[in-house]
Amino acid sequence: MRRTLKLHPDSRCDAVTRIAVDVARPRPGALALRYVVTGRIADLLLPPETDPARADELWKHTCFEAFVQSGAGYDEFNFAPSRRWAAYRFDAYRSAMRVAGIAATRIGVQANAVAFELQVSLDLPGDAAWRLGLSAVIEETSGRLSYWALKHPPGKPDFHHSDCFALELPAPSWP
Repeated sequence: MRRTLKLHPDSRCDAVTRIAVDVARPRPGALALRYVVTGRIADLLLPPETDPARADELWKHTCFEAFVQSGAGYDEFNFAPSRRWAAYRFDAYRSAMRVAGIAATRIGVQANAVAFELQVSLDLPGDAAWRLGLSAVIEETSGRLSYWALKHPPGKPDFHHSDCFALELPAPSWP
C-alpha cells in the first residue's frame, strides 16, 4: 500500500514536491518500506553512500523514519541516505529509550534529478498487528530542515506522539 507524507504546517521545503511511502509485510515478522521523494533532488543535502552500519543522531539531517508499535511500547527506526541506520526501543512515549536488539537492516538507495528512493527491509519479532508512524526529516542544501509525517499532532513536530502512529497493519494471515 502507498501512503503520502504531509509537510508539517510550520515547515517549509522548496526542494520537495512529494514524499510517498510504499509499505508491505512480505512474510511473517518482516516489514518492507520504500520512501520515494520527488522534486529537485540536487537541492537536498544527501550524505555520500557508505556501507550500512548503525549510527546515532541521524535525525539531525535527511533521515527517513518508521515507528512500529505492537502492544506496549514502540520501536523507532532511522534510515539515512548514506545507508547508516539506527533502532531504538521505548517503553512508552519518549520513555526508557535504549538500543533495540534488531539485526542489521537491508537498505538500498537510488537517485536521479527528480527522485530519490530509499528501500529498507526489517525483520521484527512477532506477528501481531502493528501501528506505524512513517516520517522524514529533509535537509535542503541551504541547511533548512523540514518535517514530514503521515499525520502531525498539534504544535511542533513530534514523530513520537501517538497521533503520528496513523497506519494500522493487521496481523498477517499466512497459511
